[in-house]
Amino acid sequence: MMIPRGAYLIVLALVLRVQGDVYLHNPRGSNNRLNENTANRQNANRAFDSQNNNRGGYNVGETNANGNTQEQNQYRMQYFASANYETMANDAGKSFYTLEWTNQHGCGGSEDTDPHKLNCNIVIQYMCQPDADTAQGDDDTIRNGENTNTQNHQPRNNENENQQQAANRKNNNVQANRFLQEQWEAYDGCYIRERNAGLFTADQKLKNNNQGYSSAIFTRQNPNGQRRGYECPEERDYYPYWHPTQWRDAAILVGDVAQCEYYQAESFNVKQAYECVEYYDNNNNQRKHASRYNNEADCTANDGEWLAFTNYLEKAPTLATEQACTQATGNGVEYVWGRPWNGNDEECLVALKAPDCQQAPWTRVNHNGNTRGGEASRYTMTLPFFPSQDTMRCAMRLRYNISTDDYDPWNTTSAQNQDTANNVQSPVQQNPYVDIGADHTALRLAINTAQTGRTFQDRSHAIKIMPRPQAAEVQAAKIYNLNVRGKRGNIVQTYPAVEYDFMPNRLEITPEDMVHIQWTGSNRHNNNAPGGDGQTGDAGEGQGGTDRSNFVQMSNSLENYPTPFNDANNMFAAAKVHWIYFDETPDITPEDLAINMASSGYYRCKNQNVCGADSVQQKNEMNNLLNNAPPSYEGALIQVPAGEHKYMSTRNNNFSNRSQKGMLKVATPTA
Repeated sequence: MMIPRGAYLIVLALVLRVQGDVYLHNPRGSNNRLNENTANRQNANRAFDSQNNNRGGYNVGETNANGNTQEQNQYRMQYFASANYETMANDAGKSFYTLEWTNQHGCGGSEDTDPHKLNCNIVIQYMCQPDADTAQGDDDTIRNGENTNTQNHQPRNNENENQQQAANRKNNNVQANRFLQEQWEAYDGCYIRERNAGLFTADQKLKNNNQGYSSAIFTRQNPNGQRRGYECPEERDYYPYWHPTQWRDAAILVGDVAQCEYYQAESFNVKQAYECVEYYDNNNNQRKHASRYNNEADCTANDGEWLAFTNYLEKAPTLATEQACTQATGNGVEYVWGRPWNGNDEECLVALKAPDCQQAPWTRVNHNGNTRGGEASRYTMTLPFFPSQDTMRCAMRLRYNISTDDYDPWNTTSAQNQDTANNVQSPVQQNPYVDIGADHTALRLAINTAQTGRTFQDRSHAIKIMPRPQAAEVQAAKIYNLNVRGKRGNIVQTYPAVEYDFMPNRLEITPEDMVHIQWTGSNRHNNNAPGGDGQTGDAGEGQGGTDRSNFVQMSNSLENYPTPFNDANNMFAAAKVHWIYFDETPDITPEDLAINMASSGYYRCKNQNVCGADSVQQKNEMNNLLNNAPPSYEGALIQVPAGEHKYMSTRNNNFSNRSQKGMLKVATPTA
């Protein structure tokens, strides 16, 4: 069949045999870790196919110093959504979030002006749903899980499965204490749906499912159909995908900006995707969640409906008719009437915009490190505005796609797959021998055709995006997020993660802008054996295995001593607090703010007549290395006066390494 929507564009061409690797540092990427106290993750198939090595990833955040990692004790980083910035000028109302990652095999560069050794694209996506903090959550709630086991999946026994049997399979498969991002239906539908037979698979032999045909769980990169969480391998390996997905596109960072127009037009954000819909009943009232048929001709020939699905930011259930929905468009919000992923009927949806598209940051090959500018790869994302003003539970995904130019990705299809019987030879071969002309001396190339056009990824743990406080000045402000990246250990022990630092560690804003300061950490970063390469251990200050940070002012970045609170240049003295985690309408003194941030939230204030048992005067003394302080600080939203404000963490500041310092440069207002 013809390949729809440029299905194989990103999975481009040839990649030599490599060991992987893209790692998210902000937000903290899991790389399939949860709460292991070992250097290696326990289950590479727990959540998604990262294709990264076992050493990477950050533990899920925790709320208190001694708690376990049950869902209610996990800390989900929380960010303020953008306000309705479409109605404002000059980026007012936007919330900015800096993603940072490292990718091992290089990226960026233009073939015309700055050629690289390989092609690379980076796709940044997110998924969100209304938050469900009142309980552990139902079967479909985005969650980190409480153990490192993979969710279960039992394939259907026959295509005549009824609705109750399908529901029973889901109920028996999905465990409330295990990781979930994609829903069960996404993977089960992928298992049942035929794969795109027009794709180039080189000389790989793709297997069949239990129904006797090759489905979308089998790809060139995943020929054996290995399952990882409820991720659909075909959707993972190809972008833009031609069937509906749960993911929203935030940005695509490309090697050739001439491709941006294509990607933006083909994104599921703005272009409907189609799927075959079958029904359990003759009246077409009860939709099946899956169909075998992946194209219109086969679908309609087998009594299915080839229906369009619309991606969306969130649903708008109060707009119950198409007329009410479309007429509500305005004031910077577009509403569309469409069928959401896995939905039975059309309903009112908040429309998405095309993803941002720009040049990918340049990094060198075989170096999990910085760009030419001296920083790791970064992308500043504008967080969405949710008209419902609901708090959302979300997850971030970053996919890293690499290839070389050993064949034409636009014009190479299944017609070029290895077919010896018909004298068709794939343009790439598994570990081929090549003749260099020296009396027919053969050399062997280390090429794995399962990795031609390699896709890696990392994902965040669950996060929250919450509505801003309703005060007019907060609604109109630009909000910048200031976090902590890294984990406990020296550079070798943490690799391919990183040591502690603030993120971003240099931030330039204006006095009208606001900064949301928060961080998260684990009590279980012990980095014990097995370590793979023997580099176990967790060098650092304080109790072993614990992440801790705090925030205190300093006068000079070249020094290692904080500034006393009564110093004339104290940044807290003139800071204005618009929100703090324990008070949405805060009336907090500068000294109490400084104490709260210096203690990572262990103390809320100084005097017992202000905050009682949480005061310095009443609470048990905090350990001077923060051992009994919370590993996560829930945050404060502040405005800071003009000037260059330096700050540090007192615990993670060994002179020779782990220099956890930052600078907030606030421009002097113009006349």
